[in-house]
Amino acid sequence: MGFSGHLVFARSNRPLLDAPVFDGVDQEQKDAVHTWWPREGGWQTLQFGNEIWEDDDLPALVEWTGAPACVAQVSESSLALVTGLGTDGRRWQAWLNLHVAAPFLTEEPEDVDEVIYWVDTPEFHEAVGRTRAELDAQVPSDAAGALAWAAAACFAAAASQSRIEELLRSEETFVEELFDDLLDALGSPAATATPTAPQP
Repeated sequence: MGFSGHLVFARSNRPLLDAPVFDGVDQEQKDAVHTWWPREGGWQTLQFGNEIWEDDDLPALVEWTGAPACVAQVSESSLALVTGLGTDGRRWQAWLNLHVAAPFLTEEPEDVDEVIYWVDTPEFHEAVGRTRAELDAQVPSDAAGALAWAAAACFAAAASQSRIEELLRSEETFVEELFDDLLDALGSPAATATPTAPQP
């Protein structure tokens, strides 16, 4: 059973859990938050369960940090929806692991009584194919949005548009690894192997 929850990536000279968006989180939940290796420049990634994060927390986090941020909503380590937000309010989204997202996002017909029987039909596979094509068609604009967000974050050396599109169309067993690869490709500072002390 994989991880389900959120990966929050943002920059701060203080621990991200100090952000006001987490004020309502009890200590037991905070103790369960996993902090990934930090990246240079104060960039941090927090990993925690679904019960902590709300959709309107991202704008509040960007306002508190004064820097772009993004969050990946992960399901069973198999797919994720990444949402990025800049300080100017510009937002972008992208699905990771499109081969998993397509069947997940395919709506069942209203006349289907048992979903389990529908997924074995040619009609289901055709519907998934259409959804996958729609997702694939969105990849260039998703990649462009991600690159604009990276530029606003002042990342030094983002990959080319084609490389970001390639990542958004790629497959990984654990989508968390794909999220980390995306941050790398967008030019995020390198992660350090040991935690660094927050700057005053």
